[in-house]
Amino acid sequence: MNTRKNSGGATSTPVKRQGTTKRTASSGPASERRDHLVKLAAELFARKGFQATTVREIAEEAGILSGSLYHHFDSKETIVDEVLTTFLDDLVGRYRAALEQEGEPRAILSEMVRIGFSTLEPHRAAITVMQNDWNYLRSLPGDRFDYLVKAEDEVERMWVEQIKLGQAVGQFRADVDPKLTYRMIRDTIWVAVRWFRPGGRLNTTGLAEHYITVLFDGLATGERSSHSA
Repeated sequence: MNTRKNSGGATSTPVKRQGTTKRTASSGPASERRDHLVKLAAELFARKGFQATTVREIAEEAGILSGSLYHHFDSKETIVDEVLTTFLDDLVGRYRAALEQEGEPRAILSEMVRIGFSTLEPHRAAITVMQNDWNYLRSLPGDRFDYLVKAEDEVERMWVEQIKLGQAVGQFRADVDPKLTYRMIRDTIWVAVRWFRPGGRLNTTGLAEHYITVLFDGLATGERSSHSA
């Protein structure tokens, strides 16, 4: 999810965020306008960085005055909250659903890999913000962005538990560290957002299947060895 060195048991509650927001249950043109503004802002955050992007730039991108933007959002932080929680709610919710299938660990882990790669297109901006602005958001005063750590910790627990289950039933090697293995998988998926381009030779489904093959079947042929060549 991000690349911090010290980075999730599943529950049925969504990712929680702190802070004020003007989001309502309204629908129609006003809601569509708000969603449009969030998408525009997300692209700016991904391209320039959250810290470097100003409210004025978001408003200019949308073709409105800065004051009009405050009609929808009380701060830039509220906008990025919506960008990130939309991504995290989708990701964590789909991981929880995969775990509820109660399949064998290898099958569940494969599905979790597919879920991760499938977010690269719809949540590209949010994933980029998570990678580039994690430390800055976490450094802001108060506990507004504590949900980032809570969500990542929950995701890590999900993955690590499945790896340990696979080791316990003999599907996965017992001589690998579950947490380190998860973090290597995590980083492979999220860093792909930097080079993956829609419309290329492989779509996200193809990327996931290729990675699953390498993850479970390996790269080398012949007898496995833990020694360097």
